[in-house]
Formats: sequence, C-alpha cells, structure tokens
Amino acid sequence: MPADMPPWLWATLDYAGVAVFAISGALAAGRKSLDLLGVVVIAMVTAIGGGTIRDVLLARSVFWLVQPAYLYVILGAALATVVYTRRFSPPDRALAIMDALGLALFGILGAQIAEGLEHKGVVVVLMGTLTGVAGGALRDVLTGEIPLILRKGQIYATAVIAGVVSYLLLQNVADRASAALVGMALIAAIRLGAIAWNWSLPVFGIPHSEDR
Repeated sequence: MPADMPPWLWATLDYAGVAVFAISGALAAGRKSLDLLGVVVIAMVTAIGGGTIRDVLLARSVFWLVQPAYLYVILGAALATVVYTRRFSPPDRALAIMDALGLALFGILGAQIAEGLEHKGVVVVLMGTLTGVAGGALRDVLTGEIPLILRKGQIYATAVIAGVVSYLLLQNVADRASAALVGMALIAAIRLGAIAWNWSLPVFGIPHSEDR
C-alpha cells in the first residue's frame, strides 16, 4: 500500500475493483447462459486474473491467497448480479461499463503495487496495464469472445496506459492519492468515451499483393 494513501481508501478502491470486475464476469456468463457454477467461475477469473498474473511476475504473494476476503467479495458480487438480473434487465452496455470501471481501479492499483516495489516507470505502466486488462481478456476467452484488447481499433489498454502515465506525472505536482484518483478518472473517462462515441485507434493494415 502506498505510504501516503489512507488505508481505508486503498482497501475501498481495491475491493471495489474486485467487485466491479466480478460483476462484469457474471454478466458475461449470463449472456452465454451458463449455470450458477459457471457464473461464479467466470466472475472469479475476471476479478483475480490480472492481479494474479501481476503478482506472479513481480514475485510477490498472490493477493487473494493472503487475503481470502477478496473471494467472498467476488462471490457476493456475482450472486448479487444473478439475483438482480432475475428481476431486472441490465442495460445493454452494463458489461462494458462495469469493465471500464474495473479497468480504471485495477490499472492504477496495479501500477501502485509495482511502484511500491521500486520498479522503473515503464514497468509500473506495464504492470498497471496488465492488472487492468488480463482478467477481462481471460473472461472473454472463456466465454468465446474476442478479447477487447485485440478487437480492431478498440481503445482499451491505451486508456490504462494514459491513466497510469498521468498518475506518474501528476506526482510531481500533487500527492499520490490525488494523482491516483485523477488517473482512475482518466482511464474511466477514456474507456467510457470510447464506448459512447466509438473512439478508436488508427488501424494498421498491409494491402494484399492483388490489391496493389
């Protein structure tokens, strides 16, 4: 945990990130009409996948093994999603919105963990991006979808990169907690903007010889 971030704020953001990614996993499982076990499995993979890969690469204790409370949060969020969707139809973009919020929370929190281990800036950006996108990528693969990070022109990982870089730069003029909140807001804003207005990156393509 960053030294200048209040413990309650760190814990709140961390559990919130786990919860929203679990909700996105449960929604994805519901769209594929999986049974209750399938919903829980996809929610778990989505919520802990990125952080698990990050912790293994950084040679640190895997976060949910140290604090199993994360698993209870995931289970609760997944079951609450099932109950909610039995009575109400979620908005068409609910999955994308939950994913965007998880991306923002996990992107910055993952960057802070790497930063706390005194890694260089490029590693901090990479670990933040990995923490944010890996769980969603695993979710998409397991539910038979093309991962968002690989979809043509889709602004996804770029949002995390922009947010983490902003977070690092803002520390020169603001405290770390404020920089983290701004970084999260930027990631969410870019990703939600891409969803709402179809923002995309330029597509690189090489024409086939017969097209020349």
